Amino acid sequence: MQVLLKGLRLLNPDQGLDKKADILISNGIIEKIGSIDTSEIKDVKEYNFEGKLCVPGLYDMHVHFREPGQEDKETVVSGSNSAAAGGFTGVACMPNTNPAIDSAEVVKFIIDRGRDHLVDIDPIGAVSKGRKGEGLAPMLELYDAGAVGFSDDGTAVKTSALLRRALEYSKMIDAPIIEHCEDESLAGGSMNESIVSTQLGLPSIPTVAEDLIVMRGILLAEYTGGKIHVAHISSKRSVELVRDAKKRGIEVTAEAAPHHFTLTDECIKAFDPNYKMNPPLREQKDVDAIIEGLQDGTIDCIASDHAPHNIEEKEMEFIYAPNGIIGLETQLGITLSELYHTKKLTIEQIVEKLSINPRKVLNLEVPQIAVGETANLTIIDTEKEWEVDIKSFKSRSINSPFGGRKLKGKSLSVINSLQMFVDGEFHSI
Repeated sequence: MQVLLKGLRLLNPDQGLDKKADILISNGIIEKIGSIDTSEIKDVKEYNFEGKLCVPGLYDMHVHFREPGQEDKETVVSGSNSAAAGGFTGVACMPNTNPAIDSAEVVKFIIDRGRDHLVDIDPIGAVSKGRKGEGLAPMLELYDAGAVGFSDDGTAVKTSALLRRALEYSKMIDAPIIEHCEDESLAGGSMNESIVSTQLGLPSIPTVAEDLIVMRGILLAEYTGGKIHVAHISSKRSVELVRDAKKRGIEVTAEAAPHHFTLTDECIKAFDPNYKMNPPLREQKDVDAIIEGLQDGTIDCIASDHAPHNIEEKEMEFIYAPNGIIGLETQLGITLSELYHTKKLTIEQIVEKLSINPRKVLNLEVPQIAVGETANLTIIDTEKEWEVDIKSFKSRSINSPFGGRKLKGKSLSVINSLQMFVDGEFHSI
């Protein structure tokens, strides 16, 4: 069957593309771009997307799908369904599963679980065995099995010596070390250290806990020539450190999560565990610095840090509840609402940070919107107003602080791997 997408605005800054056209897709391949007459085409399914935005399929380089080990929270398939509903055609899965992604067998297991799904699944391998920081995981073996980067996410790489060796090994294959930046000796709190934590009497985590590990990663990347990627950056000083390192030509990239450029630690006053995350919500000055970092290119990517938890866990007393929120199905809407419609980022910058740059950081091919290319597309209505209904999520979990929030901008459809997700359903094409 052929699929005809009518009236699109095609936008791909990576190929200098910005024009209005129809797209004809045959057997998953873009066959024609332009003004297309359906009278000459047999067996075609037509979709009218007049004036809607068509971009390379969005990619989230930081998600937690919990499989293997905690399938009650999320599986590879349920997480992929959530990604498709949010407008994503690819994701990178973090290794803090049980067992951790520290062997070729687990890498292949995750890839196999996601096989034949619309959403591409790329595992991130563990830096250390069991993520315990006691010795390197077989990084080259993980890479050969399909891992696209390495991280001990959930914790920083335990020692500088181990991080140095990891950077030296990853340099052989030009893969990044994705660092959870938090000094363990300064961690252990349940919110950001600020006047709010003092008022609430909650144990806290200072921003310097993040800044120290960001600095360590930058210095070791400079020393080894390896690539360091700062996950979910959240502090003003960390943004400044990355900005300075980039100016000096060091191989450092960074990502920011929507909650860190949207929410502040003032939200914790509600004692709602859905505002508990790691890194914690910071102060307004940190939020402003992240937005500035996104504007000037210091921060390369936007990633959800999608972290599902079941209701029983998240409804605990605040200090005992686990860190993390889900974000795949709200990420695009929040980004468009908070950054595009407020004129803080252009739509081109948003496409770069949600589609192009994450793939470049992980050395993945960026989809092209051109005749003869595989159709890997996200179709977006930037003006669509909607209210977040957590009960309608495709994810197995509902731990989101954004329930009931009104957003402007939503994915209408995604296309990849001979499949199309539209109107809440998957179709073969």
